[in-house]
Amino acid sequence: MLHVAETHIARSRFPVIDFHTHISKVAENLNGVSVGEGMSFAAPPAELLSVMDRKNVRIMLDLTGGWGEGLRQTIGKYQKPIPGRFVVFTTPAWEHSNRPGYSKFQAEQIEQGRRDGAYGLKIEKILGLYLRENIGTGPLVRVDDPRFDAMWDVCGSLRMPVAIHTSDPEAFFMPIDRFNERFEELNIHPEWSFYGRDFPSNAELLEARNRMFTRHPHTQFVALHVGNDAENLAYVAECLDRFPNMHVDIAARIGELGRQPRTALKFFDKYQDRIVFGTDAVPHRMTTPQQIFGDKLYEIYYRFLETEDEYFDYAPAPVPPQGRWCIYGLGLSESILKKVYYENAARLLGIKIGP
Repeated sequence: MLHVAETHIARSRFPVIDFHTHISKVAENLNGVSVGEGMSFAAPPAELLSVMDRKNVRIMLDLTGGWGEGLRQTIGKYQKPIPGRFVVFTTPAWEHSNRPGYSKFQAEQIEQGRRDGAYGLKIEKILGLYLRENIGTGPLVRVDDPRFDAMWDVCGSLRMPVAIHTSDPEAFFMPIDRFNERFEELNIHPEWSFYGRDFPSNAELLEARNRMFTRHPHTQFVALHVGNDAENLAYVAECLDRFPNMHVDIAARIGELGRQPRTALKFFDKYQDRIVFGTDAVPHRMTTPQQIFGDKLYEIYYRFLETEDEYFDYAPAPVPPQGRWCIYGLGLSESILKKVYYENAARLLGIKIGP
């Protein structure tokens, strides 16, 4: 029954680099770990460009571009034919991680990926939560395991940013009961829960990531999903203060940011040079017959960032997917909007983009 302003933002005020999408993915997995070089693709370029042009998305960044031949397929399908509109990141060859000589092999794969056209490296939450010794059995592999040091170092030397997803919402590590604010979401997706087994805690995962950041100060990291702790912006701020090589994106976390608008606005003001725009969209959901999903998704993000509207849904669904709450717009200044929408990402990627 609340009567408040409703602002429709059809196009962003400035061009957008969507730093966090999943156009492609490795077609096979083993116990939650992507394996092999075969790829599957969410949508053809023309369908994605239709959404991008309507919503003022200048560049769509495909984080999960694969490695080896799979990476070359992804780049050949999106990045090469339409320069300036798609950017592809490579991913590790996880299935080789317990083999002798892996460190050197992985570093060489990233060097080859760079030659093939990859702009950066994506680390999925596979590392820390799914990757085990012998790929499926044995203990989980830690985020700060030294076998990956060569991987982080080569990204630093090649100036390839590392987009890293570590851990998940805090509620995913708690019992699925009436006290869990993600109760409905976890009942729909019980496989997303990390409670009651041999998983590290949320805090342990993030501290392992931080130890790795400390060891590799010359590598630029984008800690995805607001540093994977959007529920605790004070902690994310502490990490940003500790690690000058750390950035964050906002993908799939405006539901968290928008329910703490005053704290979030101060966060955006202080760290305006280190926040990038992202949606975590799976673009096949943007195409016919569900094209409206893609449009609505971007419009909600733009409304959150550009307006001071109050108490609106953070996702285009009948029941918000993460929890039964609404969000408030931040009404960012134009100078901060430019940085978040495209300037910060362009700097990290080493590309030029005009308004």
